[in-house]
Amino acid sequence: MSPPGASRMRPTGRLPAPTDPDGSPRQLITELGRRVGEREAAGWCSDLIAGADPHDFVEMLDYLGRNCRAAAFDPSWYDYWPRTWGARGLLYVWAPSAAPVVVEHLGDEHWRPAEMCLKVASLRELGEAGPGAERLSHHELPRVRATAIRCLGKVGDTEHVAAVEGALDDAQEAVRGAAVRALALLDRRLDLGLDIPD
Repeated sequence: MSPPGASRMRPTGRLPAPTDPDGSPRQLITELGRRVGEREAAGWCSDLIAGADPHDFVEMLDYLGRNCRAAAFDPSWYDYWPRTWGARGLLYVWAPSAAPVVVEHLGDEHWRPAEMCLKVASLRELGEAGPGAERLSHHELPRVRATAIRCLGKVGDTEHVAAVEGALDDAQEAVRGAAVRALALLDRRLDLGLDIPD
């Protein structure tokens, strides 16, 4: 059975190898989008985020990063990596149908896919990501908190201002800095007339 929101088509063995197997994820995933269409590539990335079996995506894994195919089947690599790589792919290919999976996996059991979904939600300006980003703004890892606060700056609404303001007192400087910038962005976007700290 396919994961919720999964694409109906799977990559096939006919998918040619990347032009430059050592290229950056941006180069590789952009090439995949050109080869199969951005919508299809985004659908495959969404399937991986949703937990699809990497064995169904063997050829496509070469387009997610130079070591992704080998790592996906190496027991020393954790199973959250394909979800993380799928989310990263959506930074470079996109289809609106991917949005629900991204929002859902802000609640992923591991922080790496969740953090990458925050980045996608920010880039793609997914307003529905606000509640998930707010939850992650209290994460134990400072890097996740900072990414969540940045996401709220891009997609948050008035009900998220308090979470961003709360991060102004975070123990970590990076999170405090993210909060200042996010608050300024919220203020501009929503015309709130907030008092933005220096």
